[in-house]
Amino acid sequence: MLLSIARLAVLGLRVLSQVSGTILQNGQVKITNYPDTRIINASASSFTTYPANAAEVSYKGRWDSKHVSWWSAPGIKFGYTGQTVAISFGNWTSDGALVAYRIGGLDWMFTNITAGATHLLVSPDTPGSNLTGPINPWTFELRVTNWAYGVQIDSVHVAAGERLVKLPDYGRRIEIIGDSLAQGYSTSYEGLSSWAYGLAAGLGNTEYSITAYSGICAADQDCWGNPRGQVHQWFYTSDTSGRAAAMYGDDPEPWDFGRHPAADIAIINIGTNDQNPHNNVSAAAYIDALSKIIEGVHGNWPDAQVIVMSLWLGFYQSGNTYFSDASQGFVDEIKQMVQWFNSDDYLRNPVIYDGVTKQTTRLKKCSGKPFVHLFNTTGIMQHNDINPAWHPTDVGAIKVASHLQQYIHVKFGWELYATGPEVYHDTTYWNDQVSY
Repeated sequence: MLLSIARLAVLGLRVLSQVSGTILQNGQVKITNYPDTRIINASASSFTTYPANAAEVSYKGRWDSKHVSWWSAPGIKFGYTGQTVAISFGNWTSDGALVAYRIGGLDWMFTNITAGATHLLVSPDTPGSNLTGPINPWTFELRVTNWAYGVQIDSVHVAAGERLVKLPDYGRRIEIIGDSLAQGYSTSYEGLSSWAYGLAAGLGNTEYSITAYSGICAADQDCWGNPRGQVHQWFYTSDTSGRAAAMYGDDPEPWDFGRHPAADIAIINIGTNDQNPHNNVSAAAYIDALSKIIEGVHGNWPDAQVIVMSLWLGFYQSGNTYFSDASQGFVDEIKQMVQWFNSDDYLRNPVIYDGVTKQTTRLKKCSGKPFVHLFNTTGIMQHNDINPAWHPTDVGAIKVASHLQQYIHVKFGWELYATGPEVYHDTTYWNDQVSY
């Protein structure tokens, strides 16, 4: 995908040498060889440049007012003409953050981003860039894969005389709220290998945001170094990372729900960290926090359906077989909470919660119909679907995503529109040695 010598001369660009990262996959070093797409000595006359706030650039997931990305698998998407796309990244970019990007419906490509640098991501030599249709204009999509890192968009460039094109949003939206299980901790490409991403991208024609962070509790307390819980942090733009603390201190930007379209479905999968004795969260404190998250969803998106996932806590060996630890995951408490939200007592007098002001008030607009659903994860994964870091393997994540897709299809009538473009990268496990 690097530019040829001739085209380098035309564009007045110089591409730096390649770099590679190290990913361990089942104890083996995975070959990456990601190209270093940085460019220097770029001639401004080679590009048509758009600022980060250009209307043509659509931001996916949570980005703050400085165009810095947060949480899991945030991204940007736009259409473009010509065969060149470059992006300049600001100094608030996490140096070395791994991003995935693709053109049209072709496979993902990867590169590590340098803070303050410009990266040439699409050129006439990019595989497939000279193909035609059926996607017209060409689309460009970028996603941050690393869960603790982020990028800052400074500007977007296309070839001189070419332009960006505003793409319409898809007509349905999903929000996933969770912890490391949803965020993709320890899967091959973290956010881009998570079940949350696989669910939303696998549905097709769906906008999504994954507001999940490793180690976080539902309860508002320190859990594994996260100073706040999701009952607080979900209402803010940034996550609980050290870079968020360095950037905002104790005054992060509240998420402006009024400036963003409402989700149609909110999926909540959180509580594994609350359940861990290390964090000393009582069942009552957990359910209170989880209830307030649901009330916050309902208050900001009164028409949204809420899916609460039961927890999975890995497996243990007993004698000559394995059993799930899920029975320890607030099973009865979660069921009772879901029943309460769907009861006449609540639906006649629903309350909402504001995580910024910490106020609970009555909801003025409400359909009066049940909107909270329990998705039982029991039986979806087996012990070999959990990796040594106690999180789903890539295959485990795919299984959870697939079951959720069918649940949403049956429960809400959502059609499955994904018909070819790659969802998970590097998961084409196969064997061509048919004789043993």
